[in-house]
Amino acid sequence: MPRRSVFLLVAISLVGLLGTPSRLSGQALPRSSAERQGISSEAILAFVERADSEIDAMHSFMLVRHGRVVAEAWWAPYDSATPHMLYSLSKSFTSTAVGLAIAEGKLSLDDPVLKFFPEDAPTDPSPNLQAMRVRDLLRMATGHQTENPPWRWSGATPPPAPDEPWTKTFLSQPVPFKPGTHFLYNSPATYMLSAIVQKVTGMTTLEYLRPRLFEPLGIDHPTWLASPQGITLGAFGLLIRTEDIARFGQLYLQKGVWHERQLVPAAWVLAATTLQVANGSSPQSDWDQGYGYQFWRSRHNSFRGDGAFGQYCLVLPDVDAVVVITSGVRDMQAVMNLVWNTLLPAMHAGALPENAAAQRRLAAALATLRLRPPPGKATSPLARGTSGRWYAFPTTSWKFARWRWISIRRDLRWSCAPRPAKLGPRSGSVRGWRVATASPVDWTGC
Repeated sequence: MPRRSVFLLVAISLVGLLGTPSRLSGQALPRSSAERQGISSEAILAFVERADSEIDAMHSFMLVRHGRVVAEAWWAPYDSATPHMLYSLSKSFTSTAVGLAIAEGKLSLDDPVLKFFPEDAPTDPSPNLQAMRVRDLLRMATGHQTENPPWRWSGATPPPAPDEPWTKTFLSQPVPFKPGTHFLYNSPATYMLSAIVQKVTGMTTLEYLRPRLFEPLGIDHPTWLASPQGITLGAFGLLIRTEDIARFGQLYLQKGVWHERQLVPAAWVLAATTLQVANGSSPQSDWDQGYGYQFWRSRHNSFRGDGAFGQYCLVLPDVDAVVVITSGVRDMQAVMNLVWNTLLPAMHAGALPENAAAQRRLAAALATLRLRPPPGKATSPLARGTSGRWYAFPTTSWKFARWRWISIRRDLRWSCAPRPAKLGPRSGSVRGWRVATASPVDWTGC
């Protein structure tokens, strides 16, 4: 794997774990007892206990019913204030940016993709590439047979030049199928949507969404990775908090309305979360229920944004609920099954009698959740050859210049030297699953 790819993975993993906590917004969702919103605390406790014992590994969970948070949990060292990497759940936010730009008259669903990038188009574009529209990018029906991310050369095509724009790399790929006829999950297509938003608005997707979505929802200090060309990645790379995800889901549950203000057009919410292309036929798979505009259709007439390793924003209109989960799971369907089998049957139309004893048991369980350390020895033979060494990165747009791991028994300490060197080194440690730093860490400097 190229050194730059390794660095990206390291940076993503550490930012997701150690990201600078942001202040809690004054626009927090209201809280309520579960029983008052028609769910028993016992059912939520059963879900949490099973998730803790059966799912590897949960990071956070929030349940919103009738617009009120009825349960929230974080598995230490994850907490309510620290942003979490959303992976492909980011795509649903990019979809929202496209919908807002369409509402402002800056583009349309039927605009050809080539219209926005004449400088990056092939000399002789194929008829299928010429036919590819914004709508096809949104519904993952671009006509490609394989996904060829510009950030990870697959070897299937000649390698792109190091400084080649990712938009040009995308447009150079073969398009063997007629757009709109062939579903292929395609993160580069979402990157193209983000690039289009930047083309037509003059702002990155992150900048564009800040006053239109993030600030009205009270989402403080969102961060989003960008390409070497300065384009918000769109397909992944957004970091926000668990409750921020819940607010986004609640916004879509409320058809784009937030505090009596129409933030996102109701027509876009409907179109984005409605089946736009078929993607399978298994009645038991939540990945075979169809795809909208960067939203998945799910069983039980629900829809969701989701991301790798189990990041979920699950919206259930029929029971007026939003389920948010962040995790590092291997089996994403198992998490969905647990929601369907444990939480969904417990959602009643009317309020239930308060159950103080069950509420106390639930609160006690939520207060003690921690990630389980993986089995194995506390140290590795590899530590002798890698611990304490500095690893230099070539000159790139990344702000790291050097990185060092130091393994000390059960502790993993790190140091990095950012650019410019005058900022001084940064250091910290991951100790017994607790995050500690030797001094305040400014991740924008590393």
